[in-house]
Parts: sequence; structure tokens; C-alpha cells
Amino acid sequence: MLKNYVAIAHNGTHEIEIKKSRFICYLARIKDSTEADAILTQIKKEHYKANHHCSAYVLGDHDDIQHSRDDGEPSGTAGAPMLNVLQRQHLTNTLAVTTRYFGGIKLGAGGLIRAYSHSVSEATAAIGLVQGTLQQELQVQIAYKQQGALEHYLEANHITVADTAYTVNVSLIILIASEQVETTKMAITNLLSGQVAFKLGHTRYHEVPFKQ
Repeated sequence: MLKNYVAIAHNGTHEIEIKKSRFICYLARIKDSTEADAILTQIKKEHYKANHHCSAYVLGDHDDIQHSRDDGEPSGTAGAPMLNVLQRQHLTNTLAVTTRYFGGIKLGAGGLIRAYSHSVSEATAAIGLVQGTLQQELQVQIAYKQQGALEHYLEANHITVADTAYTVNVSLIILIASEQVETTKMAITNLLSGQVAFKLGHTRYHEVPFKQ
């Protein structure tokens, strides 16, 4: 599994207009090429009057699968520039589809390359990116009177609290890197004079906003 990845914050669309042509870029997280094809088919149905539906996607932990399609635009002027943006931004498992409604003014090869490239880069900027980091869940069970000290420690060390439950004691689920589990347990144990219990949970990805 990857330790880190970059992805779009959520699926979404963004539209730009260049010389009366509308370029509507749809970005989506995908799991496989079948899902990518299904999304493309749906977009074509929704925008059946559009002139082109150009697309690009990257799949796999290391972008093992890369695909682009010009859909009637001159070869290399649409899908490839879109794919290049996904690669430059190091996006993982992401589909970009740009639908074009022709406005009557030809853009030329260079203009098309810039237009399709900008459609994707502006869409990622508008939707936003996140970075996912593989982390270990660690349950920390403490007495109520210790909560303030523990939360101060966690905040000072930029440790994420995923969940807090209140029963007889206070139980917090924190997220840390696997290699930091033992040192974190030791630090908390020392902080709370040994009055603490730990339990390992699952590993999972934690996403935070990301700017390149």
C-alpha cells in the first residue's frame, strides 16, 4: 500500500469559456477503467449536444495505467494535455472528462492544447486537492481528569483525534504513523504516570487539504 497519495477533494465540475467555446471539466475519483467508462458514458448522455468529450485518467498506486482520448479533436491536442496535468499534479486514480461546446471560432492546435490543459488545471484548483497518508489507529483509554493533559499533548504534537467516546472512562482514537506507535505510547504513558491503556486498531488513510 502507498504511504501517501494525492487526490481531488471530491468529484465535481468546473467550466471555462474560451473564444465562445465552453469547456466543462468533470473530475472524479475512480477505482478502475470500467468505472471511468461508465462515468464517460453518463456525461455523454447528459451533454448529447456537445461536440467533443475528451478524457484522460490515471490508475494504480504508481499510475500503472494511463489513458487519454481526443474524441474527434486533432490528435494530441486534447487527451494528452489533460493527462499531462494529472501527471504533473501527481494525482492518483483520477478521471478527467472535458466536454466542449464549439463556439464557432477555431482555436488551432496550440489553442486547443492550452484550452484542454487549462480546463483540467482550473478544475483541480476550484475543487481542491487532498493528501492521504496511511496511518495507524491507536485507542487511548484514560480517566476523565487526564483528558486535558492528553489533548494538550496531542495538539502540541499535531496528532489527529479521529473519535472520542465517553463511558466510564474517556476513549480516544488517534491516528499516527505505524513507526511512531511505540514512541507515542511511551510518551503518553510517561505523561499520565502509567494510568492509561492502549489498543491497536486498523490502518487507514487520513486525508487533509493539500496545496502543491
